[in-house]
Amino acid sequence: MATVSLRQLRKAFGNHAVVHGIDLEIADKEFVVLVGPSGCGKSTILRMIAGLEEATSGEIRINGEIVNERDPKDRDIAMVFQDYALYPHMTVEDNIAFSLLYRGVAKDQIRRRVAEAARVLDIGTLLRRYPRQLSGGQRQRVAMGRAIVRDPRVFLFDEPLSNLDAKLRVQMRTELKLLRQRLETTTIYVTHDQIEAMTLADRIVVLHDGLVEQIGTPDDVYERPATSFVASFIGAPPMNLLPGRIIRRADTAVVELPGPIEISLPPSWVAIPADGTVTAGIRPENLEWAAAGQPASIEAPATVVEPLGSETLVVLKLGGHDLQARLPPKRIRRVGEMVRLCVAPEHVHLFDAKGRRIAN
Repeated sequence: MATVSLRQLRKAFGNHAVVHGIDLEIADKEFVVLVGPSGCGKSTILRMIAGLEEATSGEIRINGEIVNERDPKDRDIAMVFQDYALYPHMTVEDNIAFSLLYRGVAKDQIRRRVAEAARVLDIGTLLRRYPRQLSGGQRQRVAMGRAIVRDPRVFLFDEPLSNLDAKLRVQMRTELKLLRQRLETTTIYVTHDQIEAMTLADRIVVLHDGLVEQIGTPDDVYERPATSFVASFIGAPPMNLLPGRIIRRADTAVVELPGPIEISLPPSWVAIPADGTVTAGIRPENLEWAAAGQPASIEAPATVVEPLGSETLVVLKLGGHDLQARLPPKRIRRVGEMVRLCVAPEHVHLFDAKGRRIAN
């Protein structure tokens, strides 16, 4: 097992910098997910850890040892790629065993390791098949088996589920979680899918334009996003972000949103910009239906209605800005119906002009 440490890690291709001084400490047996949109630098970071890309500057340490100058084969890591990269002319068994054969491992040990990997991944009945005879999910299991038999210090996963259909992705997420519990190996996992990040990670590293926006547990990142970017990226549907202005009245304060609409703030809010200008964030699930006789903070007709069976997603317009709410099923059935919503003050997030969270 191993710790991984990145210290002021940078990468530039010519004059184009793509990773800008990343600092990250990963504990032994920890499962860390790097998540962000395409082009944020997450796969480049993973490839530098693997030794497939040379770092422009900074340090990569595995178990405290600097590995920048080591070849990939000498870093004791195993990487699972997005495209499986299986040899089509080899059986599943031979694909899994190939790296061990290449290293000159004894044949009886190879058989034992392959059998154990097949048992863990539930592919024992597929060992005599060829990749062309496998489904996408089965091929990805074989790619994982090839990594497992190496018994590496660190697993690296580069968007391993992105080529699978939606149903198979959900199934493979579950299998990855079970696999992680069995192996307990330090793992760094790259994805652009925030649902994968939330369901798999011990900690999430949210990246944007080659910089770290936030590092934290899934709950931390979801409940207290450090920036408006994190707020808009983590969550499905994402957080509503609306321009707002803080108005103080005696011992109370409200945030005025487009409409105009006013929402009360908790008394704990103290760090408010001098001009009162903020971006207010409200998650769709924190907008609740205002019952008959209950005052509504927000009232407007529905402009989009998306029934999903267990819930209904409804969009309304507030002064030209979209607001999405996640409501109980059949509460709103068609466009044009009046939507009456309220939100608890503690569920309002505020961000300053630079997109940084305003602490409460």
